Amino acid sequence: MAKALFQGTVVAESEAVELVEGNLYFPPDAVVTELLTPTEKTTMCGWKGTANYFSVSAGGETAENAAWTYRDPKPAASNIKNFVAFYPVVTVEA
Repeated sequence: MAKALFQGTVVAESEAVELVEGNLYFPPDAVVTELLTPTEKTTMCGWKGTANYFSVSAGGETAENAAWTYRDPKPAASNIKNFVAFYPVVTVEA
């Protein structure tokens, strides 16, 4: 079971994660969406497409742009559509 924690709070938990470029991507139904706030940040990956970002809040702390998803990935990354990954400020345990 993979788990993502921020400030001791479980942000995501699932056995159905996808490993892509060293990052674990959690399925949308495994993420506590109440802890994520969409931001305006986007980045482009040549083979995955445009990433949209979220800030993560828990325990009275907020990590800006600490999570991302591909809402409309390119075909090569279709397996992670709407899955969520986290920067290391969020602890991910495999």
